[in-house]
Amino acid sequence: MHKNSVRAALFGSVAAAALYSAPALAQENATTDPAVPSNQQTQADAAQASDTDIIVTARRRNEVLLDVPIAVTAYSGEQLNRQGALDITDVGDTTPNVTFETSRGTNTTLTAFIRGVGQQDPVAGFEQGVGLYLDDVYLNRPQASVLDIYDVERIEVLRGPQGTLYGRNTIGGAIKYVTRRLSDDPELRIRANVGTYKQADLIVTASAPLATGLKVGASVARLSRDGFGKNLTTGDENYNKDVWAARGTVEVEPAADAWFRVSGDYTWDDSNPRGGHRLIPGLASGTPVLHDVFDSQGALDDPKQRVTGGGLALHGEIGIVDWLKFRTITAYRHDKSKTPIDFDALPAVDVDVPAIYRNHQFSQEFQFVADKGPLQGVAGLYYLNANARDVFDVRLYTTLPAILPGLTAATAGSVDTKTWAAFADFTYDFTPQWSLSLGGRYTDDKRHARVLRTTYIFGGSPQLGGSGVFDQTGLPIATTSNFNGQRKDTAFTPRASINFKPNADHNIYISYSKGFKGGGFDPRGQSTQAPVQTPEGIFDYMAFDPEKVDSFELGWKASVLQNRLQFAAAVFDAEYKDVQVPASVGCIDASGNPSFCGQTTNAGKARFRGAEFEGNLRAGENLLAAGDRLNISTSVGYLDAKYLKFLTVMSVDQNGVPFPGGPQLVDMAPFRHIQNTPKWTASGSLDYNTPAFGGRLNANTTLSYRSKSQQFETAIPGLDQKGFALLDANLLWRSPTGRFEVGLHGKNLTNKKYITSGYNFLAQNPYTGAFVLNGAGNPVPTLGKEGILTAFYGNPRQVFLSFGINF
Repeated sequence: MHKNSVRAALFGSVAAAALYSAPALAQENATTDPAVPSNQQTQADAAQASDTDIIVTARRRNEVLLDVPIAVTAYSGEQLNRQGALDITDVGDTTPNVTFETSRGTNTTLTAFIRGVGQQDPVAGFEQGVGLYLDDVYLNRPQASVLDIYDVERIEVLRGPQGTLYGRNTIGGAIKYVTRRLSDDPELRIRANVGTYKQADLIVTASAPLATGLKVGASVARLSRDGFGKNLTTGDENYNKDVWAARGTVEVEPAADAWFRVSGDYTWDDSNPRGGHRLIPGLASGTPVLHDVFDSQGALDDPKQRVTGGGLALHGEIGIVDWLKFRTITAYRHDKSKTPIDFDALPAVDVDVPAIYRNHQFSQEFQFVADKGPLQGVAGLYYLNANARDVFDVRLYTTLPAILPGLTAATAGSVDTKTWAAFADFTYDFTPQWSLSLGGRYTDDKRHARVLRTTYIFGGSPQLGGSGVFDQTGLPIATTSNFNGQRKDTAFTPRASINFKPNADHNIYISYSKGFKGGGFDPRGQSTQAPVQTPEGIFDYMAFDPEKVDSFELGWKASVLQNRLQFAAAVFDAEYKDVQVPASVGCIDASGNPSFCGQTTNAGKARFRGAEFEGNLRAGENLLAAGDRLNISTSVGYLDAKYLKFLTVMSVDQNGVPFPGGPQLVDMAPFRHIQNTPKWTASGSLDYNTPAFGGRLNANTTLSYRSKSQQFETAIPGLDQKGFALLDANLLWRSPTGRFEVGLHGKNLTNKKYITSGYNFLAQNPYTGAFVLNGAGNPVPTLGKEGILTAFYGNPRQVFLSFGINF
């Protein structure tokens, strides 16, 4: 067939997929993405770069992906731009064995799971299982962590424990968000998006050298759109976006071997509260289920929703000798979230939760980076001083409103974390084929928790006002927690790997690493209820111990067929002990009133085994016309995650018969599953680049798949998500010099409705998960009168145009 005919057929098929939603392979993954092009590069130049040209800093030094003995996926800013990525959760669709979602009831709090390890609950006291780093600064809390993608150089996703390489323990993995370095030449970049739901984004980035060795730059972003649905009670847009963000940078290079960077960023999010969709009718009011899953009916509107957050960072690098560099990273960050969470999603005051989260942190990291002949590595010290403070009321309906009007369970929790660590990781190349890496980390974690829980009537806590009876400070009638706890945890966590490179195009490695996540205190716990004495011992719901993991991995990375095919494959096994499992349940407080309790436990043991594959094929070069590019990419993740032991306090056995002698510790592992962890994740992409209209046109389409998963350890009918697929497609045209670009982007083109998170306060059989029904055949609520089974959904179909100008 003639090359022009092949090109026309290929372009027609990809363009049809992009415009008309025809299925295709999915997004190009980062293990094969071309290096970020310079200002002088055209898109064609970038497309010719191979996987071996990609530079990442997964091991705190510059390396090509092929050489890194770690499962890591990297997305360049160029790739994210082509694919219309809007925020950090977009990269989760095409990275194997990961889940990145916006947390339930919020707009900017991140829920991240990697290989089954993560943390769903954002309240103070819970350490994240996945570390998020903004320019190597660890973000201690998940609030304000759904980072919008602008002015980004690359995003790296590392899977598995990374404690010997990073300032903070990262027991499940790490996400690195890396911003652009400033150019030596003056630059001005303007990008705008306009699309469905009145999407209107504008991002302006400028930088310039002021003198020799002195550069300044800044970015400002205005990101907005209407909601995907409505709050039918308040009239507000639901799932809308109303964000301002800014980032500023000063870079100083006083000498060839010295570099300093001062950067600051801040975000103002005035989006409306995100209301959930009820999956059952109101048990008391009979309110029917709404037709549109993005509509809600919650009336809670205090405190006024607003999220602000940001920080300052100082990076420095000094060359001591030609083979040794000293780095310092000093940072301060803070955020504040005011959010009204209407659990029942109905107008009645029935489990309404006004909340305020405040977090601040200071961190200091020192590194020595060596590269001397066959020896390379990093050694460092890390210090973190952080405070997380939550204040929230749980406004409750009571069956005795005349006696207990305005019943509120109020919680004020504060957790201080002070931690320091020493870490090192070095690689020695014995021969060009064989290398050994050894690393270790010593961690000292200290936590101090203060929790005050008070039951009020006639109103709420002094910090949170509201409307009606809650527009005042209530009368305290009981103190259910007045807890002051401290703990110290220490651990040494080693890492080792062996690399075999039979030639420059292959890297085979086997590694072992030990991970650690410190213990803590649940600020929602009631000290009047814990600990629980059972015949087997004491079971303490208020405090929990450290979590530990032993992780083994065997991987193979290669670039073959004259660099036309690159792939990375890995199999892994992770054995967890003292798994931390947070839960929130309806309970009865010390004064006999209904309340909301946390029950966080060290469930026991879990095993995570799986395999991952990422590949990219630069196909059909002999059939394509000169200058054309066609990439076919795929990623597949398989994860067999299961509890081996899940101890919890039970009063009855599997047949519902009470245990003689009272509650006992029972191993519920056969009846529990790992949350937010599908067995299969997969994606594929078709990416075609061709000369067109005097410039270059890129057409790509992405299909990603996730098998069924559970929101919590116990299966919840209706709330757990079945397997589903998402289809994205993009067309992007650039002028020959890259100065102008125009794009058409489609997200979730089949308009798939899928659940990302939710709440459940309905009684369940603890063994089967089936809902407990009353005499009328209705579910029995464990908190409130209406019954809570509420879901939050991923974004529906979005189509938008992008416009870019680069000077």
